[in-house]
Order: sequence, then structure tokens, then C-alpha cells
Amino acid sequence: MTEATHNVDRDEIAKFEKLAGRWWDPGSEFKPLHDINPLRLDYINRLAPLAGKRVIDVGCGGGLLTEAMAAKGAQVSGIDMGKAPLSVARLHRHESGLEIDYQQATAEQIAETQAGSFDVVTCLEMLEHVPDPGAVIAACARLIKNDGQVFLSTINRNPKAYLFAVVGAEYLLRMLPLGTHDYSKFIRPSEMEGWARACGLQLVDLTGMSYNPLTREYRLGQDVSVNYLACFRKA
Repeated sequence: MTEATHNVDRDEIAKFEKLAGRWWDPGSEFKPLHDINPLRLDYINRLAPLAGKRVIDVGCGGGLLTEAMAAKGAQVSGIDMGKAPLSVARLHRHESGLEIDYQQATAEQIAETQAGSFDVVTCLEMLEHVPDPGAVIAACARLIKNDGQVFLSTINRNPKAYLFAVVGAEYLLRMLPLGTHDYSKFIRPSEMEGWARACGLQLVDLTGMSYNPLTREYRLGQDVSVNYLACFRKA
């Protein structure tokens, strides 16, 4: 295994391989991703208007966000290490008629050959599924142009996040399959910012994402105690 591909958790990939066929079903286990996708897209497009931008979506899975950014007029590449999700993404690309370049690769591998090539790098709901999230962030930093932006999202690590993201989402509300998340891999915003700062990125914005189980709606706000999104640019 090369240095560029060592940062992969095969068990995590296997989880999503099994579910890949249902990626685009808004009533499936991926319903939360479908629900938050418009919020994620609007957040990115507000801070980095996507039309005409060259974008790479790291950990793209079945391509929900990837396609949404392409539909906004961006030139988008999507990378993932799961074969089945990429197959689903490529099939859906033909249905949507969008031009998207999908590759089975890590951010580290792409950074070796395409450093400084992208206006925007997105890596959403992926960092908590790899052994070394700091290495992924460093690769994202290498991928952007000097005036580019990196968008990251993940889950905070604290008792409330465990209660909502694991106990609530997986065991009580059954929004996600059991075992989707490993609490020990959750990431505090301070940890994310520390890794980003170490590779020359500075924080532009930090925004929380919360879920109301009564209305079954997500919204963006200042509460970063569970899910959160962050935007970085080169210092």
C-alpha cells in the first residue's frame, strides 16, 4: 500500500458499498444526506459562487453534492475509494446529463499530480470515516489555488453529539444504519482548525447544522455542538 492510499479504512468503505444501490433513493438510509444537501450547496455557493469554478468533491460517494454543484455551473470532479458508490454516481450522471469526472482515488493521490488546480475543494461528511483526517485536510490544502477555498464538514465530539448523532439518529429514530458512526472518530472544531492551520489554511467561517426531530427539518445556525460546516482559505 502506497503512502498516498494508506489513509483508507476498508471497513468504513464496506459500510457504504453495501448501501450504494440506494444512494439516490430519498426514502432510504441516505435520506439525511438528501435532506441536508440543499443546505450544504447553498452554504458553499454563498461563500464561493460555483458558476465557472473548477471544483473537486473529496469522498463524493454516490454524487449527491457533486451533481448539485455541477448543476450550478461548476466544472466538477468527484473522487471516492468506494467502487460501488462511484458506479452509482456514474450511472446517475448519465441520467442527469451533467459532465462530471469521477475517479477512484484519495485526495492525497490527486494532490500529487494536480496541486493548486482547484478553485474549490469540498470534503463533507467524510473526515470522520478515515484513519487520519489531518492528512486529508493537508491534501485538500494542496489542491486549491492560492485564492481557493476548502469546505469541510463533520460531527463534533462531545456528549451531546453522541446522544444526537449516534443514540438518536441510529438507535432511536433509525435515521441511519446501526454502526454508521464511530464516536471516537468525531472531530472537535478546534482539532479541525488546528490541522488546517498546520497546513497553511485559515478559518473563514464556522456554521452549525441542527436537526429538529419534531419538524424533521435541518437548518444552519450558530450551534456547532453536533454537525458543523467550515470554510477555509490559504493564510
